[in-house]
Amino acid sequence: MSLPLTLGLAGPAQSDDGTVDIGVPAWPGITVKTAIASQLLEPMGYSVNAQEVGIQIIYQGLDSGDMDVFLGGWLPAQEPLYTPLDESGAITTVVNNVDGAQMTLVVPDYLYDQGIQSFADLDENRDLFDGKIHSFGAGSAASQVLDKAIDNDAWGLGDWQIMDTSVVAMLGAARNAIEREEPIVWVGWRPHWMNLDFDMRYLDDPKDLFGENNGESQVLTLMRTPYADAHPNLVDFFDGFTFSAEEQSWMINEFGQKERAPDAVAREWLQDHPERVQAMLEDVTTRDGDPAWPAVKADL
Repeated sequence: MSLPLTLGLAGPAQSDDGTVDIGVPAWPGITVKTAIASQLLEPMGYSVNAQEVGIQIIYQGLDSGDMDVFLGGWLPAQEPLYTPLDESGAITTVVNNVDGAQMTLVVPDYLYDQGIQSFADLDENRDLFDGKIHSFGAGSAASQVLDKAIDNDAWGLGDWQIMDTSVVAMLGAARNAIEREEPIVWVGWRPHWMNLDFDMRYLDDPKDLFGENNGESQVLTLMRTPYADAHPNLVDFFDGFTFSAEEQSWMINEFGQKERAPDAVAREWLQDHPERVQAMLEDVTTRDGDPAWPAVKADL
């Protein structure tokens, strides 16, 4: 079963045609989750239209009616985009769909074992790191946090430098350093394949620079409110559509690193987790009002 992609907005979604317009940024985890949702919703009588666009356009689409659902509302990183729509009532927050998400600074295991376990340990070892923190792009939420920390000299980071490149370049630098057992500190997060491939540890930050509980994050499922009000069955579906950080890290690894097709990764997860799927679909019906699980089970 293929996942249809349209590059751009498809116009205001209709509330009665069974189409679910889902915004999909170029993130492996959201791509695979959208493929899983598609393979569940289609046997239930719905049609998924996955629109591959950027984050800002997704939020604009939720506000204007061009988008119905977004599975990647990462908070607190996206608060500037999320908060205005939440406060205006334009969007409905359905559920945190990833348990255990986090973003903060990380180091390789061998540095953690040497005693670099907290942000407080960084400046004491400034020469070891050459005063450099690796991040993944000027203007990113992570780099904004680090810029603010440097401006405020938090944890003595005032004379440190952010090495802003890209996700690929940052993780390439981390891989090279780990292979040579050299010192490096970079922005890490989960879910992501780095948690499976790298022996790494998240640093403790009692000041919560990256958010409360040491960068604890939520990955929210958002729906535009009029669409949610008109489709309570889909609200029930997406309310149960949740994963662990480890599960999504596996999805990201299979698609992003092993370059498998998202449909194939989605189908494997569904076929390997029938009990989870059945639990997701409890009290959910097909578009015709029949129990959803028998229809999905027959398709799988």
